[in-house]
Order: sequence, then C-alpha cells, then structure tokens
Amino acid sequence: MPSSCNDDHDETEGGDVAGYNRRAWDRQVDQGNRWTVPVDTQRIAAARRGDWSIVLTPERAVPRTWFPSLANRRVLGLACGGGQQAAILAAAGAHVTVLDNSPRQLEQDQAVARREGLEITTVLGDMRDLSQFDDRSFDVVVNPCSVSFVPNVSVVFREVARVLEDQGVFMGGFINPAWFVFDEAGKEQGRLEVRHVLPYADRSHLSRDEIAKILTAEEPLIFSHSLEELLTGQMRVGLSIVDFYEDRPSGEIISRYMPSYFATLATKTDR
Repeated sequence: MPSSCNDDHDETEGGDVAGYNRRAWDRQVDQGNRWTVPVDTQRIAAARRGDWSIVLTPERAVPRTWFPSLANRRVLGLACGGGQQAAILAAAGAHVTVLDNSPRQLEQDQAVARREGLEITTVLGDMRDLSQFDDRSFDVVVNPCSVSFVPNVSVVFREVARVLEDQGVFMGGFINPAWFVFDEAGKEQGRLEVRHVLPYADRSHLSRDEIAKILTAEEPLIFSHSLEELLTGQMRVGLSIVDFYEDRPSGEIISRYMPSYFATLATKTDR
C-alpha cells in the first residue's frame, strides 16, 4: 500500500529515501504486488449500486459507519495509488484526488478511470508535503497503510489536519510497531526471532549485506513509528480519534499471537 524532505538523507541511496522508494514502488507495479493491481469492473459496478468496501490494512474492511455519505464529498486518497480504494470511492459518488509518490501507481488509477469512466484526479507527490492543496480542501482523507515508508510521521498528520475541512474525517491504516521487533527473514521462514530495538529502520538496523539485498531488489525502505507517534501524533494536531480496529492477516505468523495492523478514525476538531 504506498509514497523529498530534509530527514531523507541516507548514504546508502545518495540521500533521497523518497526518490528511492518512488522507484521501488514503480518496480512493485511491474512485479504485480497485490497493492498495485487495479480493481475489476465487477467491483466498480457494485460500488455504483452502493455495494462497496475498502481496506486500510491487509484484510479487514473499513466499517461503513466510518464514512459520511460520499455523494459529492471531496476525498483525498493519501499515498493511495494502485487503482483500488480511490476507484471504489469514486464509483460510490465521491470527488476523489489521489496523491502518491509513485508515477506507476498513479497510472493504475488513471487506467481504471479511463476504463470505467470515472473522474479521479491524480497528483504525484510526497505524503509529507501537501502544499499544492489549500487549507480545508477535503472532507475525507483516506490513508491506507503507508506511513511506514517515511521516517517522520508527524509531518504527515500536520498536513492532513491542515487540508481537512473542520469536522472532516481522517482514516489511517498502520503497522503495529511490535511487528518490527522480529527478524524479517525469520518471519518469512515461519519463526519469530526477537532481534530489533525500536524504533526500527532498514538502513540503521540491518547489516550491509541485508541492505544491499534490499537495494539490489529495489524493495521499499521501511521505518517503524511508536504508538505514541501514531496515536498521540494525530491528537496533537487537532485530530480526535473516535474509533479503532485491529487486523490479523491470515498467513502471517505474527497473527497467530497478536494483531499486526490497526486502523483509526479521527475527526478534525476546532482549535
């Protein structure tokens, strides 16, 4: 699920994490990553009939009670490219703008829009810099699990609060920070091995060989954020969290023991 700023400096990639992750997510499209495959015609038709759902985390659908009526609502899909959530919300009646760091991900939304006759505005950009949008530009901001691709999440929340209309809603999906404690190779092999001290970042926690493997494969660089940053960080900028759910994706070893993802619903309060 995907997205340059002063905190991006990294000697392994010439100092530009956002630029590297842009290329990495473009490559994910070529590889058919599940978050890059556009929804089919049947789901768009169902959304037009009022039968729709989206996800912010791998499997659990967002409760419909989280959404206001979408007719003519201004919705920002933040780091939301891939031809999935934005297309469904547009078919359900919203005026949707998608901002994403990956040109290829935005092409997926454009392709669905052409195929289905949907109006979706696509904008190439970093989720931490929404300066192209005026204050109070949107009624709803939807952010599928993607803040793990940026080092500093507080700037994301600050920008979300700025572009949201008063009493607007923000829906975000997040990785449980505990997910990052465990060795990734071990998880892939079906075992949980405690390895990392949080907060985690690929570039500071992995060996040179492991980093080289990520860069050679052009996989996105990942960063963890604490629960305080993810939850209190929203509240500090005027976003009041009013609901919450957890997700335990099938097939993940961590899910046998704990939820590995969660989502929050917040409303913008007057400050």
